[in-house]
Amino acid sequence: MLQSAYNAFNAHDYPKAFELFTLLAQQNNPIALSSLGFMHQSGLGVEKSLERAYELYVRAADLNEPTALFNLALMHADGVVVVHDQFKSHEFLMRSAVLEFPQAQYEVAISLEKGLGCLHNFSEAAFWYEEAAKRGHAGAFNNLGVLLKEGHGVEQDYSKAFICFSRAAHLNLPEAQYNIGLLYDQGLGCDADHDMALEWCRKAAYNGHEKAKAIIQGLQEEGKIIW
Repeated sequence: MLQSAYNAFNAHDYPKAFELFTLLAQQNNPIALSSLGFMHQSGLGVEKSLERAYELYVRAADLNEPTALFNLALMHADGVVVVHDQFKSHEFLMRSAVLEFPQAQYEVAISLEKGLGCLHNFSEAAFWYEEAAKRGHAGAFNNLGVLLKEGHGVEQDYSKAFICFSRAAHLNLPEAQYNIGLLYDQGLGCDADHDMALEWCRKAAYNGHEKAKAIIQGLQEEGKIIW
């Protein structure tokens, strides 16, 4: 029945999906509870209700459903339905991260890097970025690359930073495309290659990276490149 509910949801048959998820939620199925919460939060197949969404997420979180835990973290961080509480948000993020939810692993790493709702800890941030990166999270690859480049919480290693930026850049993340361009320009973790630096800067600019766009525009105005 759960697969049928997903099929209906993916086919945008929200009334049918809502019906099936409701039946499963009555059996305390954690995924169905979390999915119902999302439908209430988004107003899909049902009247939008953030309060009802929160209630369903809490029920699912009590059953250790990682997506519900993550959504509760966002609600506490944004002060949606509940009072803003960055510490509670971090707690929910960590619970979700331990359950191997990649976006939670990425967000908990950001919290640790910035000291949001927790003690500032670069090495713990690096650990969680790596966990999210193992699961293909582009932002985690990029942010881990930054820590490796700067030597924050980990031993400085330009070669590993280059690998991380490369993985994220090939996943089309503009920030990583800009960062790998800088490494090529400076010859850090790779042989200096100004053509490659320019190529990645162009890609980052094309994808909306503001610094990259400014660099490309400046080079064009100076007549150093045509496009």
